[in-house]
Amino acid sequence: MADRQSGLQRPVKPSADLAAITGPDPLPRSQVVSKVWDHIRKNNLQNPQNKREIVADDKLKKIFGKDRCSMFEMNKHLSKHLS
Repeated sequence: MADRQSGLQRPVKPSADLAAITGPDPLPRSQVVSKVWDHIRKNNLQNPQNKREIVADDKLKKIFGKDRCSMFEMNKHLSKHLS
């Protein structure tokens, strides 16, 4: 049983929309979240008045389904794009 990977370490395959940010290869969920945060920071997508809010660019709108998303609901939206 020691060989089994936990849910956060098991590689998951991103959807085509999410792969535009993370790349097409399967990654552990923690790496997916990290790459999405890298994209958010690199493109300055946090609301300056409320850093907990993400202002979606075109790539993130396809994942979130809306223009803005809180950092707390981001994982819910990411889950829909992982298999």
